[in-house]
Amino acid sequence: MPDQLEETVADFLRRQGLFAGAERILLAVSGGADSIALLHVLTALKTQGGIQPDLVCAHINHQLRGPASEADERFVVEQASRLGLPAITRGVDVRAHARTHGLSLETAARQLRRASLAEIAHNQRCTWVCTGHQKNDNAETVLHRLLRGTGFRGLAGIRPMRHLGDLQLASPLLCATRPDIAQYLERHHLQWREDQTNTDTAYTRNYIRHRLLPFLQKEAQGSLVEELSALAESASRLYDRIEREAEEAWSRLVEPIAGETVIQASGLASLPEPVAVELIRRAVASITTGGSELTAPHYRGVLELARKNQGGKRISLSGGLIVRYQREHLVLSKDREGEVGCVSRTACAVGGMVRDTHPTTPAVLMVPGRTRWAEQEIEARIYNRDEIDTAKLSGDKGPTVEYLDLDRVNLPVVVRTRLPGDRFQPLGMADEKKVGKFLTTAKVPRDVRERILILADRERILWVYPVRLSERVRITGTTNRVLQLTIRSV
Repeated sequence: MPDQLEETVADFLRRQGLFAGAERILLAVSGGADSIALLHVLTALKTQGGIQPDLVCAHINHQLRGPASEADERFVVEQASRLGLPAITRGVDVRAHARTHGLSLETAARQLRRASLAEIAHNQRCTWVCTGHQKNDNAETVLHRLLRGTGFRGLAGIRPMRHLGDLQLASPLLCATRPDIAQYLERHHLQWREDQTNTDTAYTRNYIRHRLLPFLQKEAQGSLVEELSALAESASRLYDRIEREAEEAWSRLVEPIAGETVIQASGLASLPEPVAVELIRRAVASITTGGSELTAPHYRGVLELARKNQGGKRISLSGGLIVRYQREHLVLSKDREGEVGCVSRTACAVGGMVRDTHPTTPAVLMVPGRTRWAEQEIEARIYNRDEIDTAKLSGDKGPTVEYLDLDRVNLPVVVRTRLPGDRFQPLGMADEKKVGKFLTTAKVPRDVRERILILADRERILWVYPVRLSERVRITGTTNRVLQLTIRSV
């Protein structure tokens, strides 16, 4: 008979539409109480037929607590093994990342964790990633954002479904409180790992959890966790509408080109202000990770620039960004000293010389064989399906190698730069997307965007290098011949 928490989560999944169309789901398991509950609840639902997708366990070792971190990793692998699930682990150097980029350990860990989970999900052909966030986490998140100052987006807290690049990120336990989860673990005699740093109130999140929230609860008449969760749910519904309108406006008004994001000024100025602010936030996020550093005065400044129609004027934002008015458009870019701004370019000035990073003429690939183009060498090899190890196809091959179903490729294959209007069907997705829109949604970093190559056949794009293969040429059970493409810098 299903457990009470399992029934609650199953109902929550149905109401929120989580895992729709999913075939494989990646579970982020740290070894803590919440993630162990997530692991066992979803495994139980899978066994009971409540969910259909296959489950894969992932553990990111932050390497911050020495032997304890290694013990956490072993514990998670053992838990997954007992449940018959594959477990993928990754080690990340949080301290080095924080030191190199001037980040707090919390922020550095979050960045590396999310990037590692996305990489594992892609390698394992998972389209969803699940975390163990629950109601108390959500309440703490809302309080944290209120302390810093926030709008509707921040008040929405941890949403049940959001984006991790081109993946869907879900939190199935948001319907449960921390005591609910503790009782579930006790009923099922489940063990978990304790992270001693979770009690250190020097960290803002821990201060809110152990000091601020209990203090406020003493003054509240009902459950503050429930009240804050209800507020987040209400704000989330409003923000959903803002997002939908911003998405529609983006397709009409915005074009990311050559590391810049170009917005039609009059169109931006005519939008309702909450929608315009969301559009600006997305535009900033498309070229930098510093979108969260923008404040209300920044947004007002960009909107004022859009409304005044003053050619040549520019304003500075946080994170080294500038916005300039140019030919009835706003152009967002990094502020690079000595670089001449333009809406579209394939070359940049360096020390008085022009370096052409990509030639403008496409090249036909030798298949099989090697083709030199710009600063890249592209090697094409052909194999029979039984000559390629299945583990090699699904393993950690890195972004410079891809395997294509050769019988679904309409030769010849050409390599070229990205063009406005390019479209393709990203791996794991049902529909075609504009390449520019896909790169923006996936939050592909600016330096990667500037290295994008397009490999296409007579009919369609096959690979947006080094980001994503096309779904239409992926390897399937019926594949007979495999085309391996490898791209190297020369």
